[in-house]
Parts: sequence; structure tokens; C-alpha cells
Amino acid sequence: MGLAMILATILGISPEAIAHGVTSGDKGYIQESTGVLPIPFIYLGAKHMMTGYDHLLFLFGVIFYLYRREDVAKYVTLFAVGHVITLLSGVLFKIGINAYIIDTIIGFSIVYKALDNMGAFQRWFGFQPNPKVATLVFGLFHGFGLATKILEYDLPADGLLFNLIFFNVGVEVGQLLALGGILIAISYWRKSKSFLRHAYNANVLLMMLGFLLMGYQMTGYFAS
Repeated sequence: MGLAMILATILGISPEAIAHGVTSGDKGYIQESTGVLPIPFIYLGAKHMMTGYDHLLFLFGVIFYLYRREDVAKYVTLFAVGHVITLLSGVLFKIGINAYIIDTIIGFSIVYKALDNMGAFQRWFGFQPNPKVATLVFGLFHGFGLATKILEYDLPADGLLFNLIFFNVGVEVGQLLALGGILIAISYWRKSKSFLRHAYNANVLLMMLGFLLMGYQMTGYFAS
């Protein structure tokens, strides 16, 4: 946590800024919007996913050892299903969770996936948790992360359901675009001799980033 506070100070990042948020400009637009607005909300959803470092780090961990397209599609679909369920239900039924707590859990999801890739659970506990179930469950938490932040902006009821659906469409478009870039990069890396040599260290780094995100969010929680 101390390291997170030091880095936040050096980089000029406030705890509020690193919560699972929406930019101030987007916030104003969301609050003032009325009626069904497909294109703007698709754009906002895609923008959120393309800049959502926590989502992208988790997805990177999920596909790290997936070589077949069918497997990638299955896991990404599970993550998307979880994300959609809690984003829609969280906003429509106004299920609010403290943003810092939910984002700490999201940071933990990155740590979990890195440990899973490193084979830690098999070594420590003698069994392997079901990765598909874990992906779906953490997808639910990722969806709650954005739902919690959106609830703070008190969206107009006019066109709310359709706008949320369009926002989810944008999220999935952004996810596919980001995933395409990740798959291209990791596919080239897998062809090199350095992949197997550095795969473990890459997941150690992924785990450290997850812990750092958890530290950021815990700092924000205790400072708020």
C-alpha cells in the first residue's frame, strides 16, 4: 500500500482517479443524456474497455496459455456473460458496492489468474480450480465495477435500458478490438524461443501489477 501511495504521488495520480471510473467529460455527457442514444453509448462502452487496464490485464492472463481459437472464444464469452449480467442488473436494480472495494477484488482477479498460470494452486493445495468458473465469477465482479461507478452518475430513466444495452455492445466491441491486439502480440511472442523461458516471469509481473492495483484501491478506500 505504501508503494502504491508513493507511485501515485510521483505520477500525480489521486486515489479517486484510479478508481474504476469514467472521465469527467463522459460523466457530464452521461448525466445530461436523455432518450435512446445508440452511437454515443456504444462509443463510451468501447472507450471504457479499450482504456480499462484492469480488464485488459485480466484478459491477458486468461488467454496467456490458450492456443486454440475455440478456447479463447469460450473464455472470453464467459467473461463477457458475467460482465453483462452484473452491469445491467447492477444499474437497473441499483445494486451499489463501494467502488474501491469492488476494484480491489478486480485487482485480486489479476493476481489470481497470474497464480493460476504459474501453477501455484496445484503446488500449494494439490488441486486445480476450474478456470472456466473462475473466469465467469470474476467477470461478474468486473461488471459490478462499472455498474457501481455508473450508479453514482444517476442516469436519466428515459432510454436507460436501451442505452445500457448499447453501452454493453460497445464494451464487447472494445473487448474484441483489444483482444485482437493482445492475441497478435502474444502470437508473435509464442513463436520466439524466449516465450517459454520468460512465461513464468511474465506472470510474476502480472501478479505484481494486480497487487499494485489492489494497493491503489485500498489506498483510495482508506483515504476517502
